[in-house]
Amino acid sequence: MQRISTVLAALLAAATTMAASQASAGERYRDLPPVQVAPGLQRAWLLQLAAPSGVVLDAARPQTPYRAGPAPAARSAPPSTGRAAYAYAAPAARPAARAAPALDPVYLPQVVAYDGKEAPGTIVIDSGARFLYLVGRGGKARRYGVGVGKPGFGWSGTHRISRKAEWPGWTPPAEMIARERRKGRELPGHMDGGMANPLGARALYLGSTLYRIHGTNAPWTIGQFVSSGCIRMRNQDVMDLYDRVAVGTKVVVL
Repeated sequence: MQRISTVLAALLAAATTMAASQASAGERYRDLPPVQVAPGLQRAWLLQLAAPSGVVLDAARPQTPYRAGPAPAARSAPPSTGRAAYAYAAPAARPAARAAPALDPVYLPQVVAYDGKEAPGTIVIDSGARFLYLVGRGGKARRYGVGVGKPGFGWSGTHRISRKAEWPGWTPPAEMIARERRKGRELPGHMDGGMANPLGARALYLGSTLYRIHGTNAPWTIGQFVSSGCIRMRNQDVMDLYDRVAVGTKVVVL
């Protein structure tokens, strides 16, 4: 009888131990709330993580803890790798293209007083001041800024417009071709009219000379001593002048 009691006590103890073990296993695998880590503790180990491919950890702002999650909206995100994204440095911006120099407003078309001796309808070019005047009535003239002959290429005289042309072709004189070749620049024998043509949108030919009043593909040169003797205007200005004068108009170059 005593032997049976001992066996029953052992079985009861084993059952109790098994129940306790099962309860412990259930406690181990049940869902638990996430561990909360203070931001100050996060920084030390997060900064030791290898950055995902193509991502650079932003060390410029160490006072801000890094956080897993989407990158800031102001920056272009790298391709998704399936891993947590971290703050990253945006690539350096490409330098802006250099803008052409602005034209001095004094060389923009305007109506000014004129007290010279030339009759209305005459074109007067003041090479020294880089202005072209279309003489009007009542002591007024329409003034345009121009580019004129560079040192050694200036000239003066009186001619009449012998021809007008829209989007003229350009045939450089033999002397110009030879001169530029000596500088290492090869000019074309002829260039059809168009936006790239140095004669621009319009040309007014002066007598039987090689000189013209014409447009340009380099408007920032207006107001300078820059040409080989021709009178250079902005395209919009030479188009305006072209419509105001006719073949036979007198042109005085000072």
